[in-house]
Amino acid sequence: MAENPFAQFSLEKAIGLRWTLRDIQARRLKLSPVSDEDVRTLTDLGLVEAREEGLVLTPAGTAVVNGS
Repeated sequence: MAENPFAQFSLEKAIGLRWTLRDIQARRLKLSPVSDEDVRTLTDLGLVEAREEGLVLTPAGTAVVNGS
């Protein structure tokens, strides 16, 4: 298993970021908007990128969501 990208955060923040990844993957952003801070954090970690169609998970982000 890869290193935990959320190890530097509190447990509450890490759980929130993981849920944000799931919301992005499932395209639930209209129902569950994400904060700019969380998007910046996930982008800085290399887990999310912005594309024309909106936010998408990178392969590393997908691995985190899938537990790989």
